[in-house]
Amino acid sequence: MNEAVACAAPTGVGAIVVGNFPLAAGEWIPPHSHPQHQLAWTRRGVLGVAVDDTYWILPPTRALWLPAGVVHRTGATRDAVLQSLYLEPDRCALDWKEPTPVGVDGLLAHLIDHLSRQELADDARLRAEAVVLDLLHPLPTLPIDVPHPVDERVRAVADALLADPADSRSLDAHARAVGVSRRTLTRLFVHDTGMSFDRWRSHVRLRAALPLLAEGRPVSRVAHTVGYATPSAFLAAFRRTVGTSPGQYLNGGAVSDTSDTSGTRAR
Repeated sequence: MNEAVACAAPTGVGAIVVGNFPLAAGEWIPPHSHPQHQLAWTRRGVLGVAVDDTYWILPPTRALWLPAGVVHRTGATRDAVLQSLYLEPDRCALDWKEPTPVGVDGLLAHLIDHLSRQELADDARLRAEAVVLDLLHPLPTLPIDVPHPVDERVRAVADALLADPADSRSLDAHARAVGVSRRTLTRLFVHDTGMSFDRWRSHVRLRAALPLLAEGRPVSRVAHTVGYATPSAFLAAFRRTVGTSPGQYLNGGAVSDTSDTSGTRAR
């Protein structure tokens, strides 16, 4: 990872400043941090935010709270506008210590736009900021960790799976490809990533699936694209890893999609 850059947002009359940054599909902002807390959000497109090996996908229904000083990378899987709130720590009632996803409904989205108005009167800005803070509630979902291995043999297997999450080769086949035994590769994977081979591959597949789901592709097609034999197997893995269903994840926990196992979309 390149050396992180500290990027300060300009201060305002209240605790919150809004920044807008267009991002093309596939574009990533290099590692950086802010002295302010940040709420990263996009009104359109799909954002990705990475903190070390932890990765979040953010459709317009989700935002990510990043505490001041946390080094992160932000990018877009589709053309997007990163519309961030920057909150001065000494004037902000919230002090979450870890990156935290929050749901974004119509009211919060409207308030973010409202606060981006340069001509907004100071008293109106302060009232709107107070409501924004009241609307920030953590979502009960887990990020998807994909630890990057160091051992060159494990890294060779990892690179193959990152390039093609649907790669269906067994652990034995991957072990043969890198010239070690199944037992050795099993041990190296756990030592290097803290995960079993199967769990690590599952995380890679789910991370690859999230941008496709956020773009509205059918669950059945996404499941096949990332290597699951059936939509139900994909949904079970998603819920087991992330803590909720794809529809609930993408809609900020607002809906249920437990029956979404065929050609329907993760709305």
